[in-house]
Amino acid sequence: MKKLVCVTPGQFEYAIGEPPKSEKGKAVIKIKRVGICGTDLHAFEGTQPFFEYPRVLGHELSGELVDFDNTPGFNKGEAVTFVPYFDCGECIACRSGKPNCCSNIKVCGVHVHGGMVEYLSVPSSSLVHGDGLSFDELALIEPLAIGAHGVRRAAVQEGEYVLVIGAGPIGLGIMEFARIAGGLVIAMDINTDRLNFCKERLKVPHTINALDNNTGERLAEITNGNMPTVVIDATGSSKAINNGFQYMAHGARYVLVGLQRGDICFSHPEFHKRESTLMSSRNATREDFEHVVASMKSGLINPTTYITHRVDFDQVKDEFSSWLDPAKGVIKVMVNLE
Repeated sequence: MKKLVCVTPGQFEYAIGEPPKSEKGKAVIKIKRVGICGTDLHAFEGTQPFFEYPRVLGHELSGELVDFDNTPGFNKGEAVTFVPYFDCGECIACRSGKPNCCSNIKVCGVHVHGGMVEYLSVPSSSLVHGDGLSFDELALIEPLAIGAHGVRRAAVQEGEYVLVIGAGPIGLGIMEFARIAGGLVIAMDINTDRLNFCKERLKVPHTINALDNNTGERLAEITNGNMPTVVIDATGSSKAINNGFQYMAHGARYVLVGLQRGDICFSHPEFHKRESTLMSSRNATREDFEHVVASMKSGLINPTTYITHRVDFDQVKDEFSSWLDPAKGVIKVMVNLE
């Protein structure tokens, strides 16, 4: 079985390993698609928290179910994806219905080896039915579920202004689900091409370049002087995260989906006088996955819009570093294993 290993930051190597064997409570998937996400890019750069090398990356996955144990309702040969956050089921978070932030969590492709392999073994309990969706669509459920979860954390209401900072794949998903929830979306980024993508492909009504000097004035103008009542960061940039506090309306909620290594710094008096709410949003739950599937099937969202680059598995090692270059215009790379 062929696999691609990130040996150290900046270095990939193909290797041959034994295919997974049948195990109690496990299912084996023949991988068909791997979506490349920010976690993979940051791991390659060496800036991803919670990470050790060597590691097989990849958790935006879809494939064919080829072997399984204890999977009622699933069939051999079925197209599937899975929830790639393997929880313990016993900690306080799991007992509270929050397995996405399990204190002993093992995220596929981060804490344990991921899906840049021909065959992958996963807990049977993590499987998600293909439900008639294509392999491309199934591989995009996970990143969209991250966005759906962040919007659910923010409790976006009909008609309120939602500022999404960061127009990468996760940010785009947040924009989509904020729209579905009835929010009026404002996209902020430093990349003009990505802001144009938001306007032209996702029909986001308002876009702001964070490098402009009048960002606060533009936000006030758009929101009739009130500022956004929801701010969601999807950048993983400490500067962007810290700047986000100045964009909040009084009584606003600020949700951090993006993750960075350093400290958060903001003015306590400014935060306090607004009676602001600060939240993190980690991973997603099965409920979020189901919401994404339903939104895809009903036509509320077209995930294949985000795919800008396609490569075969054998090309990943040579092509990967180029996807870090903003000039390449990468939104979502899809790796093909068939």
